[in-house]
Amino acid sequence: MTSMRISRLAERSGVPATTLRFHKSAGLLFADRTPAGYRMYGEDAVDRPAFIGAAKHLRLALEEIGELVGVWEAGACRDVKADLRPLISARLAEAEVRAAELAAFTASLRGALADLDALPDRAGRCDPECGFLAPGQGPGSGSAPARAAGSAPGPGSSVPGPAPVAGGAHGGQPVDVALSPGREVAEQETERWRAAPVACSLSGDGLRERTARWREAVAGATRAAVPEGLRLTLPVGRVTRVAGLAAAEQECCPFFDFRLHLDGPYLHLEVRAPADGGALLTDLFGSAD
Repeated sequence: MTSMRISRLAERSGVPATTLRFHKSAGLLFADRTPAGYRMYGEDAVDRPAFIGAAKHLRLALEEIGELVGVWEAGACRDVKADLRPLISARLAEAEVRAAELAAFTASLRGALADLDALPDRAGRCDPECGFLAPGQGPGSGSAPARAAGSAPGPGSSVPGPAPVAGGAHGGQPVDVALSPGREVAEQETERWRAAPVACSLSGDGLRERTARWREAVAGATRAAVPEGLRLTLPVGRVTRVAGLAAAEQECCPFFDFRLHLDGPYLHLEVRAPADGGALLTDLFGSAD
């Protein structure tokens, strides 16, 4: 049986010797020792670093990788597939939640910047009348209402849900994002979308494309009636697509009120419109089941 030192294994596998030593210390790579004390690796070790590297790229834990390596070495691809699929699904769900949290934080920053730009240039000192610097309203306070990414501040763009949410649960500085505004702020926003003209700036191909994208995004949703609108329940994996569409929709149809709520594996999207816009809402999102 062929055996080699770690330098040769690094050359054969294309993985640096320092990484191989780490794999060895983590119990992912095994070696025999010669009478002189040198570690020697067999031919079966050549492909192992590539498999470990692929698993690390998927952000799997070392313990999970160790278990997978054992299954992989047994030689049954179907067994590796069966063990790997739930691990990838779990990482995907975590990534989608983090993406939603980051989108909410990005939206809150956009809203804070828009609020700041809307303030008049006053010669006097800042005070609570400035609005932006009122207690609990600044972006540093972590309680600015989150808005759909890319939307201007205003009509129904809040994203209700549990607050606060730590956006840095997997490393880095945690970011507290308040996903639900206070009652007074919510009522003010509701009044704005109610007062918006029931008109859409899209037409022709743009309107057809947007409609097709919405119907694809909410396909298979469970629908239920809510006051002045509709609640659609979807897999949480669609949150990024839905949030982007909601933001784009408010730019052309500000009379729609969108509210997103993350509930474990589910995304609840509530869409409301004034009475005059009820028919447009039904055309775009369907009716209650």
